[in-house]
Amino acid sequence: MDLLDTLVAKGLRRELPTREEALAVLATSDDELLDVVAAAGRVRRQWFGRRVKLNYLVNLKSGLCPEDCSYCSQRLGSQAGILKYTWLKPDQAAQAAAAGVAGGAKRVCLVASGRGPTDRDIDRVADTIAAIKGQNDGVEVCACLGLLSDNQAERLRAAGADAYNHNLNTAGDKYADICTTHDFQDRVDTVQQAQAAGLSACSGLIAGMGESDADLVDVVFSLRELDPDSVPVNFLIPFEGTPLAKEWNLTPQRCLRILAMVRFVCPDVEVRLAGGREVHLRSLQPLALHLANSVFLGDYLTSEGQAGQADLDMIADAGFEVEGTDRTTLPQHRTDAAEAAASGHGGCGPCGGEASACGSEASAAAEPVAAAEPVTAGAARTDLVQVRRRGAGTDLPPNA
Repeated sequence: MDLLDTLVAKGLRRELPTREEALAVLATSDDELLDVVAAAGRVRRQWFGRRVKLNYLVNLKSGLCPEDCSYCSQRLGSQAGILKYTWLKPDQAAQAAAAGVAGGAKRVCLVASGRGPTDRDIDRVADTIAAIKGQNDGVEVCACLGLLSDNQAERLRAAGADAYNHNLNTAGDKYADICTTHDFQDRVDTVQQAQAAGLSACSGLIAGMGESDADLVDVVFSLRELDPDSVPVNFLIPFEGTPLAKEWNLTPQRCLRILAMVRFVCPDVEVRLAGGREVHLRSLQPLALHLANSVFLGDYLTSEGQAGQADLDMIADAGFEVEGTDRTTLPQHRTDAAEAAASGHGGCGPCGGEASACGSEASAAAEPVAAAEPVTAGAARTDLVQVRRRGAGTDLPPNA
């Protein structure tokens, strides 16, 4: 396909495709799917080889959030039967993180529900970062605490945080449809605050919320312009008890096309296979490794992932290797640019153009699940949505 040849050439040059080309990827047929995966896989291998970075989530505070994000099981008014607890103590969080690190994770993501942290919360997280890093040499810590206030990003960096996550989630024009308690620009501002403080920015999207192809392209282009170092691609988990409980819009094939589009638009950025992959990609998860170079290991914030060992087996069986702490995830040009930006010596220009245009969870395994009845092709697997009942905030060992 001429389209794929063009996109591969652009990806190898770190050149931004047109919106029309990105839309065309999402419009390809199932007959063309393996060609799309192969093409985007060439771009992925150019910048990341066959390495897969493992990340592990620790939910520091679960539920009872005052925000009304429609997709979230922790939202205001949520009837989802999730775990609810207040802040974990630093030693509890460090113990939870240790399971992920033992499973091969090189980054621990510390997440807390809420609109944003108080200054006391920043102190709690600083103590938690110290506890985790004191036990694990070389581990990266990413904080995800919501909207940041003045100087909080700087305090997190001083405490040893390496990165900050705050997802854009969907297109700016669609944002008011999924949340009314803050807006799209609030999210952009928080990512930029993290970048200005010298933290590695992590920002991504959620697919499957009823958005159009144009909405998907819009949010990915917004991410490219914002230039995060990592882009998590989440697939909506339609929890019962949330406004989007009936939004079953994704097939495994569409998920792969979305991941390919993200890779073409953000060729040299860490693309992370995140929440919902087990529910929506199902047996096609190994193909997604040809597109994403990073995955979450084990369980998520409020839902269970597949057994951690199954993830490790999948990576090995697909011919990929787990990235160690001795390797730098990002290509050298992005690493150099990030160091320069952090020291105040200029922007990045990682896409071969102007800086303004660039962008870019081992412990207990999961409980066995009873065999499901065969499903019709394209049907949603609602039986795969399992609320997390183990790990952080419980007395049960985590899955990693």
